[in-house]
Amino acid sequence: MSEFDHQTIIITGAAGNLGTAVARSFAVAGANIALVDIDEERLLEAQARLPQGTESVVIPTNLIEPESVAMMAGKVMEYFGQIDILANIAGGFTMGPLIHETEDKDWDFMMDLNVRSVFNCCRAIIPAMLKNDGGKIINISARAAREGKAKMGPYCASKAAVITLTETLSAENRDNDINVNCILPGTIDTPRNREDMPDADHSKWVPPQALADVIQFLASDAARCVTGAAIPVYGKS
Repeated sequence: MSEFDHQTIIITGAAGNLGTAVARSFAVAGANIALVDIDEERLLEAQARLPQGTESVVIPTNLIEPESVAMMAGKVMEYFGQIDILANIAGGFTMGPLIHETEDKDWDFMMDLNVRSVFNCCRAIIPAMLKNDGGKIINISARAAREGKAKMGPYCASKAAVITLTETLSAENRDNDINVNCILPGTIDTPRNREDMPDADHSKWVPPQALADVIQFLASDAARCVTGAAIPVYGKS
């Protein structure tokens, strides 16, 4: 029997490459899976790829809208009765112009996608974890959070904010047995990244499954004394 049997995990960005890998890993370990993303069709496709017999629910959600996130949290509680783990996988990357040429919409897009989504989900889910006497939250920052890069200002700033938000959430909730950590992936080995960077050495990138393994560790009892951490997962690059 796995320690994740009958535990419930919410996975945002569940229709993406990393979200799919995380969902599969926790499903194999016996967890109940709440698949959350904005694209219902792709969520249903992700659900269909889960191992037979997995208890799962698909909840299309706009993570930028607090009302939509609150409704999602309520549906998970109605369906499973508890929330043990929140994996904030949703996020994204865009190159941009120089900072002094950056428009408000470009700045807001990165901040909404990478930070507001995490804020909205944590705000909605932590009350359920408090009632459940604890939980685990894993956020996704990025290697770029540690060093600003030209034409990547909004992205770097948004991922740096995820680290600070993670540390704050940890400080606020560690006495309530809610552990909050984040991981800092290097370049993830996805079809889109291979298409965008065909000449790169893909063997040095981070496979989604490797990140899923780290997320599962942070959600496990083995990581019970780990909270407020920003864990690099850079691959070989």
